[in-house]
Amino acid sequence: MAEFLSLQEAVSRHISNGDTVAMEGFTHLIPFAAGHEIIRQEKRNLTLIRMTPDLVYDQMIGAGCATKLIFSWGGNPGVGSLHRLRDAVEKSWPHKVDILEHSHAAMACAYEAGAAGLPLAVLRGYVGSDLPKVNDQIKFIECPFTGEKLAAVPSVRPDVAVIHAQRADRKGNVLIEGIVGIQKEVVLAAKRSIVTVEEIVDDLGASVNACVLPSWAVTAIAEAPKGAKPSYALGYYDRDNAFYKEWDGIARDRETFQTWLKDNVFEKGAQ
Repeated sequence: MAEFLSLQEAVSRHISNGDTVAMEGFTHLIPFAAGHEIIRQEKRNLTLIRMTPDLVYDQMIGAGCATKLIFSWGGNPGVGSLHRLRDAVEKSWPHKVDILEHSHAAMACAYEAGAAGLPLAVLRGYVGSDLPKVNDQIKFIECPFTGEKLAAVPSVRPDVAVIHAQRADRKGNVLIEGIVGIQKEVVLAAKRSIVTVEEIVDDLGASVNACVLPSWAVTAIAEAPKGAKPSYALGYYDRDNAFYKEWDGIARDRETFQTWLKDNVFEKGAQ
């Protein structure tokens, strides 16, 4: 059952050095506050998983938290490259980060398989693709019913899932509104989960067919207002488009990045 903790305590208790951590949220509800707390606690040797690594993983990789990234697209949306990720992959700064690339479809299928407790996911997407040449996790099997050639990938079953959502009620149930992405599946697939929320309420106010994560599926809930900024949270605040543009300049230079990290993550977290 979900336990209500401070974000600091949730990360300290449930994320350990060497863990496999999946932080999801597609376009909005990206768990930046949780990512910054992981940086502040100087977690190390993490394998990070995310369908669309963007600024939060650029920051965590630049801060030295990760040694491996499993992903399906990486970039600063609408702007360009992730320069801290590129620096780690190309020049091993602050240290080397290994990468394993999938397609969006394969990642989604792998999360779904993990949520179902299955060892693998099966899809058509990789037939004719070059990704199997650089990703040894992609295998091909024959359908026992039709003889069709299909791709198979391992299910994603992380040690820890981290997501952000709009609300949790006092029983520990969580409401996700707007673009849902793969948040539900990653929580169900993970051994442990941390959910940050904008607020804790008496009643979720969930509409018909809303995405509600039941308390039994969640390990820890931490109230973190504006915990998705600079991404957006439907019904709470808009995306900070200016910051995404500014990040390109901040991330290009190691010294500028380190100054930003000190001023905006370490010192703010100490207040």
